[in-house]
Amino acid sequence: MTALLIAAHQASQPVQPWHDPSPHQVRRIAVDSSVQLEVLDWGGSGPPVVLLGCYLSAHAYDEFAPKLTQRFHVYGISRRGIGASDRPATGYAVQRSANDVLDVLDALKVQKALLVGTSCAGQVVTTFAAQHPDRLHGVVYLDGASDPTTTDAEFDPPMPDASSLPRPVKPHVPDYTSFAALRSAQQRDRGWAFPEGELRFQYGANADGSVGASLLDPVVRRAITFDHRIKPDYTPIRVPVLAIYQAQRSLDEVAAGYAIRNDQERAALRQQHEATRALYSLWQRGLRAGVPTARIVNLPSDNPFMFLSNEAAILREILAFAATAVR
Repeated sequence: MTALLIAAHQASQPVQPWHDPSPHQVRRIAVDSSVQLEVLDWGGSGPPVVLLGCYLSAHAYDEFAPKLTQRFHVYGISRRGIGASDRPATGYAVQRSANDVLDVLDALKVQKALLVGTSCAGQVVTTFAAQHPDRLHGVVYLDGASDPTTTDAEFDPPMPDASSLPRPVKPHVPDYTSFAALRSAQQRDRGWAFPEGELRFQYGANADGSVGASLLDPVVRRAITFDHRIKPDYTPIRVPVLAIYQAQRSLDEVAAGYAIRNDQERAALRQQHEATRALYSLWQRGLRAGVPTARIVNLPSDNPFMFLSNEAAILREILAFAATAVR
């Protein structure tokens, strides 16, 4: 009975409002004449760095960005349709996204910046760098110098059917009882977690403090990641380039994370491992052909959010790159 009374008392307590602890100012900047984008400003001293995501908001960098402020003035852009930015019906093509970045730089009075793009934001980075080299010190791709138009016919072996793969030994089991619990579950299962500010733009918050439904419009996500895919053309890029890619661990290390039941599943996992390496090798050859001087770094990772899972290494690589790129 006492436990029930305590639980009832706790449930009756109002949920305290959450305050973003990341040390940024939030700005609203109009692009394309009337679309308002959320732009985060972490401050800092030094040349500007602009962080751009794929279908995540700038709050994905809430914990990473402050670590750059001793060397740079750091900004983050939430793309249209994402987070607190406006969600218009149109404007999700790569070219329009690159124009949005230019509009933001103009509004901030930033003449030259180091532009960092994660995952599919790499398409925007490539387009911007090709068209506006005078506005850049250089570009950094975080698993973003890829070709989303690649087909299985372009590399060998092809990816196996997903249904043939074994199941992971330790699947991700989210805990939606609170945002803190969700972060803890991500940290437990992945070894890294999204900042709470980002999670609160990914999901709604229920009255009891638990995590609600997804806030990401599937139409917007499809428009950003699928509907407007373009084949990258790196040849016009004349600014310094740093491209950091996921690097697979050995097959034995990867296999240790799966409950392999038979030879067929083992063969499928081996095929996926070899296909992934072939795919990344193809992408890197494409970048090198267009920008022979590009610095290519492979980091052991199993996700594109390496600024979270491999934070120290990403910081080290960006700082070393900027030492020669930013003049």
